[in-house]
Parts: sequence; C-alpha cells; structure tokens
Amino acid sequence: MERRELEYFLAIAEHGSFTGAAQALRVAQPSLSHAIGALEQKLGGRVFHRLAQGVSLTPAGEALAEPARQVLRDLDTAGDSVRQVLGVTGGRLDIVAQTTLAVDPLAALVGQFLRDRPLVSIHISDPELGSDITGSVRAGECELGMIDSHSPVREMDSMVLPGREIFAVLPPWWSSSERARISVAELAALDFVTTPEGTATREVIEDVVGTRSAPPRVAVETAHQAMIVPLVLAGAGATLLPRSMAQDAAQQGAVVLPLRPRVVRRGVLFWRSGPLSPAAAEFVELARGLSGEPTRGTRREP
Repeated sequence: MERRELEYFLAIAEHGSFTGAAQALRVAQPSLSHAIGALEQKLGGRVFHRLAQGVSLTPAGEALAEPARQVLRDLDTAGDSVRQVLGVTGGRLDIVAQTTLAVDPLAALVGQFLRDRPLVSIHISDPELGSDITGSVRAGECELGMIDSHSPVREMDSMVLPGREIFAVLPPWWSSSERARISVAELAALDFVTTPEGTATREVIEDVVGTRSAPPRVAVETAHQAMIVPLVLAGAGATLLPRSMAQDAAQQGAVVLPLRPRVVRRGVLFWRSGPLSPAAAEFVELARGLSGEPTRGTRREP
C-alpha cells in the first residue's frame, strides 16, 4: 500500500464521499477513485459501500481505518526523526485535550515548548468528552491526549500532571465580605451553570457537590465552555473552575472563593505505547520536568 492511497482512504472516510474528499484534498475525483480501486485490489475486497448519497465503510474498511492512521503517523515520526538528526527541528505535534486542561496547564506548556522549538507546528483539538479524547489517541488521530483524571489511562503510557485547585465562581451580587472560603454544604444549595455530562467541568461539580440522593441543581447546561462565565456574571447560577479560569472570571466581576475543604483536581497526559515522534517525546519530557512526576513508558523513535 502507498501512503497516498491511505491518505485518500482516510479522507473519504472522514468526509463520507469521494466528492467531499476530492475537494478537501484538491485532487481530481477520477484520481481518487483510481487510487481507492488500486487499494481495494491489493486488499482483495471493498473498503467502501458506494451509496446514492455518499459512502460508508465496509467491515474491511473499518478494520483498516485505525491501522491506516497509525501507519501515517509512524511515517511522519520517521521523517521527523531523520530531520532532527540532520539538524532540522520542525515537525508537527497533534494534541487533544479537555477545555479546562487546555487552558491550564496545556497553554503554558505549549508556550514554553515553542520558545525553544519555534519550527514545530502544534495542532490542539477539543472534543471535551474524556471518552472521545482517549478514543482519538487510540485511533492514532492525535499523538498526545490530556484528560481530567487521577489515574493512568488504561492500556496507554501516561504521566500525572500537577494538581489544579478548584474555586467557586459566583455572580457579582454574591456577598463575599469577611468570607475566606465557601463550604460544600453552601454550594449544594446553589443552582449551577455547567457543561454536559461527561465533560470535565460537569464532573467536577458532580464530584464536589452531588450525592447519590441529591445531584447538583443545574440551572443552565451548555456545550459552549466560553458561555459559562458570562452566564454566571448574568446571575444564571454558580460554577466551579480551576484557578486560572476562576481568576479570569474574577477580573470580569465574578465573586471567586476557594472551597472548604480545599479541592484539587489532577490531569493525565497520555499516549499510545510505542515510539513517540521527536516533538512529542520532547513535549513529554518538558511536562515531566515541570510536574516532577514519573513517566510511564516514554520511548522515543531512534
């Protein structure tokens, strides 16, 4: 199989049609059809069902998708390794992270990383749900993942990130005079603004405030993380955020209080077992140096 055939195959699978993939790749559709025909001949079977309104993967195509992504990533890793030996410090690094971790600590890590490696191109995606993030790394779509968790990710190499203290973010009219902290019992009486179930912000609120018999009262649920602070400022409810995001909310006028007892959440940086690209390996080393945590299974492509 040729790299071009795998790239065409994955593009068609992503766009759901030969036409959409041809437009995205900027190639002629007959060239795309010819490449997929050659791929199917080599494999001995169809990888797509040709439908009236596009295509869908056959069982053979589904079996090919994940290995194809990994093959392309391995080829990129091999190229990056050679370029580094030759003194070229470029390459691409794909990271997928939940929003709260993308703000802190990922933003600072990326900034520090690029100060020393300005030729590396970094792409950060945010599906928000932890299951989507682990799935993206397992499928080879992204090389590194970052989720809110206290435990290593199953069947992955990983490292635990520094803890982030969680703060209550309250509407501006909330009285904070002579108050150093807010108790969990007081929080349980409030209405909350949060993201959907399975997201990091929602899990924090449920873990801190909720019980089996009395889950937190959700006044507004939004898929837009950027809406949370404006909704709190408008008086729709309270929320819980890590320090950096809470400080930004305070600058906009929200009342921010630490919790009693103190709540600290941790994140995990993880990747598939096996050699990492030079850029990813150096990123992991940077994160490890800042966290002081041991890394499980870091290997670099020779």
